[in-house]
Amino acid sequence: MFAVGVAWALFVLVIWGMLLVACGSVSITVESAGQCKKKSQTFQFLDAWGFIPKPIHRCSIPVARNPQFVQIPSFRHDSSILRKLTYITNDRVAEADQSKRPLFGGYQTWKERDESFKIKPAMQVHCGFMNNSGGDIHPRDKTYLKRCEFVVASGIFDGYDMPHQPSNLSDASRSLFCFAMVVDEISLDSIKAEGLLTEDDKGGRWSGIWRLVLLKNLPYDEPRRNGKVPKLLTHRIFPAAKYSIWIDGKMELVVDPILILERYLWRGGHKFAIARHKHHKSIYEEADANKRRKRYARPLIDKHMEIYKREGMQPWSKAKLPVLSDVPEGAVIIREHTPLTNLFCCLWFNEVNRFTPRDQLSFGYVVHRLNGSFPLFMFPNCEYNALFVLHKHTREHSSKVEWVKTLDELKDESIAFETRAGLGLLGDR
Repeated sequence: MFAVGVAWALFVLVIWGMLLVACGSVSITVESAGQCKKKSQTFQFLDAWGFIPKPIHRCSIPVARNPQFVQIPSFRHDSSILRKLTYITNDRVAEADQSKRPLFGGYQTWKERDESFKIKPAMQVHCGFMNNSGGDIHPRDKTYLKRCEFVVASGIFDGYDMPHQPSNLSDASRSLFCFAMVVDEISLDSIKAEGLLTEDDKGGRWSGIWRLVLLKNLPYDEPRRNGKVPKLLTHRIFPAAKYSIWIDGKMELVVDPILILERYLWRGGHKFAIARHKHHKSIYEEADANKRRKRYARPLIDKHMEIYKREGMQPWSKAKLPVLSDVPEGAVIIREHTPLTNLFCCLWFNEVNRFTPRDQLSFGYVVHRLNGSFPLFMFPNCEYNALFVLHKHTREHSSKVEWVKTLDELKDESIAFETRAGLGLLGDR
């Protein structure tokens, strides 16, 4: 027994020593684990044997008990100096040069981009939907969308998913919210082929509770980028919206929308809520993960990050508090549609339009450029995972540009590189 005790004591001392080497401490929590040298063999060994704590995947959400008794705020106060926000729809560059075709995001100059981050009482900015650039919606659907004040929005493009019906909906939410899913022709045909499509007597298309809104003349070559239109420009598609909840198409919402708004906006007086990423706080860590998982062309992700680094974007550290992370879980976005929130979403979209379609890489940069002028609530990741049930895609993404490893490969005509976005990656400022 004595020998066993000595052996155990030596083992504990060895582990303590390894923790000191890898993490600078013998007491490691989920938060402090982020300070460890994750690429070291010591850290990887400790992690493999369970000595590094893992974040909780799912936890209970402290929602109100009954949506019927939730008080919807009647007075909407916005403390931002921004009072009036309008959008540029006529592109001077395309009008002056007939050889340039209209682009959905426009030909925003670098100077216009810099000016858009300076908040003033009245602003006019690029925010997609440039004239004659695509992204068209049928007047019948526009009529429906214009009446929506409370919105649950989603989108499916290129047939990657099927609509999933929300569960645990209260009668109050069913009557208060519009549930709208923006789709392209391929997805609409797939939904119809599965027998999940119905039409009302006015020609409106439905899949269960979801009103299907067809986006015609797609603005981009890349399905993932087309999906950013309803996700980030929800305020443009729903012009009368006061509140919206975005969920990705692969998700089944399992928490009542009224309870979501009460928990993440009204209770704390927030205007914008989004979850922290489970693993990353720095956009540079997230960029490396995107390259490993082939989410987009590696050299273009590198170029994107080089530009941000050159413009002063530092990796996340405690010096950035109260911003808890530069990387969100972008599959759920909860917002009140104030001028400032709408501006933020325009700026976020403009970065996605100018660079890569990986919106998690641009989110923290926009927060950084607004320099504390955009307060937001970044809630725990474990609550985020309790909001939905995740379903598998119906098929894998098929964009060839996601597999590109070198710039030379982009010259291959068979890869079909994007031609209507990512212009900020094509040259220096």
